[in-house]
Amino acid sequence: MAGGVVHFEIPADDESRAREFYSSAFGWEVSSVPEMSYAMIKTTPTDATGMPSVPGSINGGMFRREGDLRSPMVTVDVDDIDAVLEKINALGGSTVTPRQEVGTMGWAAYFRDTEGNVVGLWQSAPRGGGTGPAADDIGA
Repeated sequence: MAGGVVHFEIPADDESRAREFYSSAFGWEVSSVPEMSYAMIKTTPTDATGMPSVPGSINGGMFRREGDLRSPMVTVDVDDIDAVLEKINALGGSTVTPRQEVGTMGWAAYFRDTEGNVVGLWQSAPRGGGTGPAADDIGA
């Protein structure tokens, strides 16, 4: 679903405190992913593949606040992160973090828009795995 908002992220100074706050306030399930220094946030039921099963719903993540990643962010699904970052830079935005691999799931990047907001990008790995971007093989 290129162009759709598919994820959100919340930075935290005290990750334990933030996990407790969001799970208590909204009933969100927050589970640590220590090998990534990250926590997954489940806001809605998921199907067998881990994708939200309620139409229009998204899940998210939490990480330690640092550097340019200081405010809550949304993440937009794209077919080709590198091409989108090139376009964003041509339109007056800037790359904050270039494409980086996220396990075998895909690639993430962050950009700053013309208003100074940091927004995430997500490109799913081709079905069946793979080692690099292959937009033609990406399933929605």
